[in-house]
Amino acid sequence: MDHKPGFLKLVADAQKEVKEISREEVARRLKPEKDFVLVDVREETEWEAGHLPFAVHLSKGLIERDIETKIPNPSTPLILYCGGGYRSILAAQSIQKMGYTNVLSMTGGFRGWIENNLPVVASGVL
Repeated sequence: MDHKPGFLKLVADAQKEVKEISREEVARRLKPEKDFVLVDVREETEWEAGHLPFAVHLSKGLIERDIETKIPNPSTPLILYCGGGYRSILAAQSIQKMGYTNVLSMTGGFRGWIENNLPVVASGVL
């Protein structure tokens, strides 16, 4: 995808405030009894096409509105991902401003995940 300079600047600024985690580290830590909440911030249609195992869906467009209901404890460890790693950085920055203190963004996003042949779940199946 060809991202425009204004968007890339916004992401670069957010990267100064948000810690990132590699997809390899997420894959290593991903198990049913994981010690974090994995949050897919992509759109509903992207989620339905497939997502990471054990993930919950809170799209970037709604995460600020819904996170306090779905994940009320602001110290809960969170790992956010999107399609390529940009929207998750912006969503992570936003919820950090809301008081969430343990937020990471996965580098490379879902595209990087599938390019590395890591496990994917079809919608509605875990």
